[in-house]
Amino acid sequence: MFDFHEQRVIVTGGTRGIGAAISTAFLQAGAIVTATYAGNDEAAASFKTSSPFGDRLYLAKFDVADYSAVEKFFGELPATPQVVINNAGIRKDAIVGMMRADDWKRVLEVNLDGTYHVSKMAVMAMSRARFGRIVNIVSPSAHLGFQGQANCAASKAGQIAMARVLSKEVAKRNITVNCVSPGFIDTELLADLSAEHKAKLLEMVPMQRFGTGEEVAHAVLFLSTKQAGYITGATIEVTGGI
Repeated sequence: MFDFHEQRVIVTGGTRGIGAAISTAFLQAGAIVTATYAGNDEAAASFKTSSPFGDRLYLAKFDVADYSAVEKFFGELPATPQVVINNAGIRKDAIVGMMRADDWKRVLEVNLDGTYHVSKMAVMAMSRARFGRIVNIVSPSAHLGFQGQANCAASKAGQIAMARVLSKEVAKRNITVNCVSPGFIDTELLADLSAEHKAKLLEMVPMQRFGTGEEVAHAVLFLSTKQAGYITGATIEVTGGI
């Protein structure tokens, strides 16, 4: 369906869950992929060794919330990336009245500050090449307001707003900036939930099933193609109708 041969792709948080599905889909489409991760060396190593495309898969360990680390990463890239996927993100759920200040701050630092750090460096590189695709992985929590996720919702809403602004700033340079908003996707995050909790989530989904990482990845790849060059500042929902 997609052809990304000779294109360089960066997927932050790209070694597990939805990120791994996105990295794999780009590899299947012929891309050279750098999947970043923050700390789980075992999962990252397993992802690379299990991939049949390991010769085109590179790993980079750093925290996207650390501006200096992001700047160093981009400064050491062998070539300009054509596609950057801001997928790295965390959750630290609690109702606002019980939420630790550190948990509020950390979620915003990784999810929103990290997107700014990576997008800034990406835009600087892509502007010289006068081409690029940036896709933020966001969440329906940005507009549905799931209880216990005020920090995550705020960060995801910020990512969407930032994409709308950035898309206008870089449009003349043939760079697009969009978002993909996955709903309840069948990853390890769902696997850790009780059967009762899963059933309650499933009741919210009109299609009556959880999504797959591959379905999210297909939306990401579409927005990353040259053919999607007139789509920018948009958010595509992959939610089963939530």
